[in-house]
Amino acid sequence: MLHLTNGDSVAIPLRQTTLEGDAFAWRDAYHEGPVRSGERSRLIDARAAFLSSCGWGDEDAIRDELLARDARFVDALRDGSEIVLWFEHDLYDQLQLVDVLALAGEAGFDPEQLELIEIGSFPGRPGFRGLGELNVAEIESLWPQRRAVTDEDTAGAQLAWEAVRRADPRGLVEVRLDPPASRPFLAAAFGRLLEELPGAGDGLSRTERQLLRLLADGPLLTGALFVASQDLEEAPFHGDVWILRTLEGLEGSTPLVSLTEGSAAITDAGRSVLAGEADRVELLGIDRWVGGTHLVPDAVWRWDADASQLVAPA
Repeated sequence: MLHLTNGDSVAIPLRQTTLEGDAFAWRDAYHEGPVRSGERSRLIDARAAFLSSCGWGDEDAIRDELLARDARFVDALRDGSEIVLWFEHDLYDQLQLVDVLALAGEAGFDPEQLELIEIGSFPGRPGFRGLGELNVAEIESLWPQRRAVTDEDTAGAQLAWEAVRRADPRGLVEVRLDPPASRPFLAAAFGRLLEELPGAGDGLSRTERQLLRLLADGPLLTGALFVASQDLEEAPFHGDVWILRTLEGLEGSTPLVSLTEGSAAITDAGRSVLAGEADRVELLGIDRWVGGTHLVPDAVWRWDADASQLVAPA
């Protein structure tokens, strides 16, 4: 038996349960960086280059790790091994899950071979944030909730994964408004991904806006800022490294934040953008990906949160 989950914080306690088999993590944050369309090799190459540029290691080594991850899963499917997927409701997990299910649909699998445990809450834990906060006994208690993955699951995931990888974000809106019946958490997750597009009025992503609003009351240690930002999320999904990278992206020729010795402070320019008096994209430029959408100065898709709709590049 093979247990596949979102990260080592879950894979490690899974190995400590009385459940049979081994566990491994999918290990990628698709809400950051390019998620390219086309052949899977193109996606893997793009992810390896991006993750390496973020300081996660040598590009070739990362590519080899991603390819080995894919191969381990596909080989297990083709060998007829029993596989159980363990995922939760947040954006990080939902993007991984549609990738895994789409890949399973392409590879093919036997009935009852592939099972899924997918949760958005846990009894006795108000404000549940994810599988990683559960102990070994609590993880084991989820075992009866597993269900067989169906063709409906994989077909819905393939449509959603194609939407993520499109060169424009209109597919994300389509899935958000009409999600596959088999994907109960996908509408909220895709809504959150759309909020990472520059805002219609200020050019800020939701994450950037949250950070600036928290700093508006005074400087904060970056660790405390990360925790406070996560507390504002309906389904927290960010890691501290990604929040620090977001803060660094707000520096530049006209910095919106000032970072010194583990702390962050908002600048006057940051306050102007936060008030809607200036635009983050115009002040700092942009070269960022949301899924398969490459945001550059002459092709900036924006999200109008008040109207819940896209604003196409001018």
